[in-house]
Amino acid sequence: MKKLDYSDLKAVIINCTLKKSPEVSNTEGLFNVAKKIMEKQGVAVTVIRAVDHDIAPGVYPDMRKHGLKTDEWPKLWKKVIDADILIVATPIWLGDKSSVCTRVIERLYGNSGILNDKGQYIYYGKVGGCIITGNEDGAKHCAMNILYSLQHLGYAVPPQADAAWLGEIGPGPSYLDKEAHAFENDFTNRNTTFMAWNLMHLAKMIKDNGGIPAHGNQRSKWSAGCRFDFENPEYR
Repeated sequence: MKKLDYSDLKAVIINCTLKKSPEVSNTEGLFNVAKKIMEKQGVAVTVIRAVDHDIAPGVYPDMRKHGLKTDEWPKLWKKVIDADILIVATPIWLGDKSSVCTRVIERLYGNSGILNDKGQYIYYGKVGGCIITGNEDGAKHCAMNILYSLQHLGYAVPPQADAAWLGEIGPGPSYLDKEAHAFENDFTNRNTTFMAWNLMHLAKMIKDNGGIPAHGNQRSKWSAGCRFDFENPEYR
């Protein structure tokens, strides 16, 4: 099999922990597994700890234009849109993704109406995945929510695009605690590795082929009257 070159790819990992730097993030501990794999293949990886930034609530690209004094999202979004791969990483709280993660997805949604130079939605041609950590149930629930949200916005989601680690239910050791033996969890290690490679594979395939084909999905042409073989029903 021909070895592929992934060195032209860029990835952004958004850490949706509730802990500000320099506090230790167990979520970061897990996504670093995928990060190292991608970096070994030459992928340029940028990590954003969302809670370290003043990301305003809202669903518009720049909330400063809607009455709020500060909003760091526009400058962070430049990094997101410049990347081929996006990994949303979150801890579990009360069985769901963190409140920080919800805000990040809301702000991603706020930019989703922008069109690329082909007239498609702006996230077309980009690939998304997610990482989940916690000490209570909810990993698959969080992954379903995040991956659905990403594909709805226009991201392509490859097979096995999520990975998770769950500790014992209730208070107990977290991913980075030695007594958790998390680094030895074969199931988590396998899924995280598969996720990293599948994200790279799909991103590479899409990039090498010039993105998602621009036919039947161009908002600009639909607005101009093109219907891409859609036939309006006749009402009598």
